[in-house]
Amino acid sequence: MKCCFWVVASVCFGLLAPLGAQVVDDDRPDASVVSDTDPASLPRTWRLDFYQTGDAGSEVLSLDRVVVEPLAWPSPLGGEALPTDRGVYRFQVLGSDGRLIHSRGFSSIFAEWQSTVEASTVRRSFHESLRFPEPSEIVEIVVERRDADNVFQEIWRVRVDPADPFTVRIPPPRQEVIAFEENGAPGDKVDLLLLGDGYREADCASAFAAHGQQMVDALFAQEPFAARRQDFNVWGICPPAAESGISRPSLGRQLASPLRSTYDVFGSARYLLTLDNRTLRAVAAWAPYEFVVILSNGDTYGGGGLFNRHAAVSMASGFRDYVFVHELGHHFAGLADEYYTSPVAYQPPDRVTEPWEPNVTALLDTGNPKWGDLLSPDVALPTPWPKGTFERYASQFQSRREEIRAGGLPESEMDAHFRSQQGIEKALLGVSENAGKVGAFQGANYDAEAFYRSEIDCVMFTRNEVPFCRVCQRALEAVINRYAPP
Repeated sequence: MKCCFWVVASVCFGLLAPLGAQVVDDDRPDASVVSDTDPASLPRTWRLDFYQTGDAGSEVLSLDRVVVEPLAWPSPLGGEALPTDRGVYRFQVLGSDGRLIHSRGFSSIFAEWQSTVEASTVRRSFHESLRFPEPSEIVEIVVERRDADNVFQEIWRVRVDPADPFTVRIPPPRQEVIAFEENGAPGDKVDLLLLGDGYREADCASAFAAHGQQMVDALFAQEPFAARRQDFNVWGICPPAAESGISRPSLGRQLASPLRSTYDVFGSARYLLTLDNRTLRAVAAWAPYEFVVILSNGDTYGGGGLFNRHAAVSMASGFRDYVFVHELGHHFAGLADEYYTSPVAYQPPDRVTEPWEPNVTALLDTGNPKWGDLLSPDVALPTPWPKGTFERYASQFQSRREEIRAGGLPESEMDAHFRSQQGIEKALLGVSENAGKVGAFQGANYDAEAFYRSEIDCVMFTRNEVPFCRVCQRALEAVINRYAPP
């Protein structure tokens, strides 16, 4: 493990800092960067930027640009051609003969926004990106979205020609990179990138570096990440901010932080993301990554995560370790929220179907949940748990939480409230007759009745310092295996 600053092709403690991938300027590889692989054999990373426009009942995708990023493709080339079954969307790169070259599922801010009240009254556009290895021929990018029955249907197709003179080949401004954890060449590892936002230049080398290492430690304290630590690289970039902090529009505070991360996404005070995807991708392009988390220098509890887009966490809260791991669960493996007693910005679905997320189920077939092979012996379906008592406590906790925010009380009050809630919930859930069993526990995915989770408690359910449930662990490990085959 190491934590040192380096600029690509610069010196770190007197030694050249290897990245395991070539750095390029326009079409020329940077020969001063050490690589375990012949740079000529590594394809570049290409990115298709596009817009999603529409309202609650419509969606149009339109091309923005195709960009050649400055680094080599960071993922295994063979495994990336495998189909994927997670995400609201998936995209495929198809060769001239129709063969599958690359595939990845993803979820988008636009799709989430479509389920808000605002989407029923206005049309909006959101920017997104698809990254894929450099094509050696003309390819077609096909984007599919799930229909009402959760079946992928094609919604957009665009042609990408490697010889197109309008492809953007000018690299963005270089960024300094921290190697928090470096265990091998990017193509052989899962590459996680931590981006700092709202840190002034002096704070990047101190506070951000410390926060990043804290998040690394929190991640590898959880299974399955702990057992697979050697399969990860963790990088960091901290573009310096002119002033400390990030935006919180509900309090009238708007700051020009480098990545524009903000609270109040979709009107939810705790929902934290960036909507400036172009800037995010330009900064992130200087480190190899499959997954990216923004460490926001915010002053209150908050976070967010979208599958294969990005996650974000506020570093002000005493529960930032938990929020980081929880939001990474969304971003990394498409895990659903298992809680259902906190308010969210989304409207309930018109019709209940089996969710695509691996850790929640509608239990439409009561005798055969999607994790049937993990069920504990003789467990009842649905599985009894003290649901009514939990919900009564949850109502009280939520009321107090609203009082703290409405009163403008310091963040320490919220941390103390969460610790009190944690103690009561752990005592209640930990002694339940079905604690530690895999079954189907009613209440999940923002709904008290329609959806079920696999265990009584989990990182995706509460802040109770419990592990990921076994279903979540299996889903997370499947993603690790995709990028770092065992």
